[in-house]
Amino acid sequence: QVQLVESGGGLVQPGESLRLSCAASGIIFSINHMGWYRQAPGKQRELVAVVTRGGSTNYADSLKGRFTISRDNAKNTVFLQMNSLKPEDTAVYYCNAEIRNRGGISREYWGQGTQVTVSS
Repeated sequence: QVQLVESGGGLVQPGESLRLSCAASGIIFSINHMGWYRQAPGKQRELVAVVTRGGSTNYADSLKGRFTISRDNAKNTVFLQMNSLKPEDTAVYYCNAEIRNRGGISREYWGQGTQVTVSS
């Protein structure tokens, strides 16, 4: 069974930074893309950023320049560095990954989510 486990969320003040981590574990042959999504209260889940196995990245336009996604393929881990945080960044952040098993079948997995709260 594959699991994605997030860590690094918390309560910060506006302007501060946080770094989220997400580690994939279980029976994994390879991981294609890994990414982060977020869902604020009363809103739909939205893309934050995604990174391919080769390191290509894509960001939500509104977050470019403040958030940086990266991954460590050897550790099956993806990171999200969030700088200059704003109250509107408050949300539950979810890790996402497309993982291939030994049979060549790929499927999407989600983490349980980690709360990020930006408030003074």
